[in-house]
Amino acid sequence: MIDASEREPRYVASGCIRLRDDELAQRLAQVYAGISELIAIHKPAEVAIERVFMSKNADSALKLGQARGAAIVCAANHGLPVSEYAARQIKQAVTGTGAADKALVQHMVTAALHLSATPQADAADALAIALTHLHSCRGLVTQGNYGGRRRTKSSSWRQYRP
Repeated sequence: MIDASEREPRYVASGCIRLRDDELAQRLAQVYAGISELIAIHKPAEVAIERVFMSKNADSALKLGQARGAAIVCAANHGLPVSEYAARQIKQAVTGTGAADKALVQHMVTAALHLSATPQADAADALAIALTHLHSCRGLVTQGNYGGRRRTKSSSWRQYRP
């Protein structure tokens, strides 16, 4: 989660929702409850999420889509607008290339948010989505730089396979 109320974005929080080895319906409920708790704690103004991608394993892609759906419904039920971004668009906005690897995304997120330590890959991905949304709101998606002013909190949660 980032705070975009100043000229440069500020890191607020990141983490992941750990799912128990329950049936799919219970894991989706855990995703919903986890997102709801984060919304209650941090009170974001907007939510950004990665678009579903096609994977080699159709079952995994379907489960990921269901988890995304739970997160999107949760945000919508809290009255928050939801924006979606493709993986290549996120990499382009944060690193300048849509083919960036995870290490480069982590590095650029660390630099952009002036973090003292490199976030784990999933947390960096989530923060990259939030930064992409900020770039999009400021009209800077393809430039990958910061500028302009927008007073809002933007948050993003990386989706985890249930």
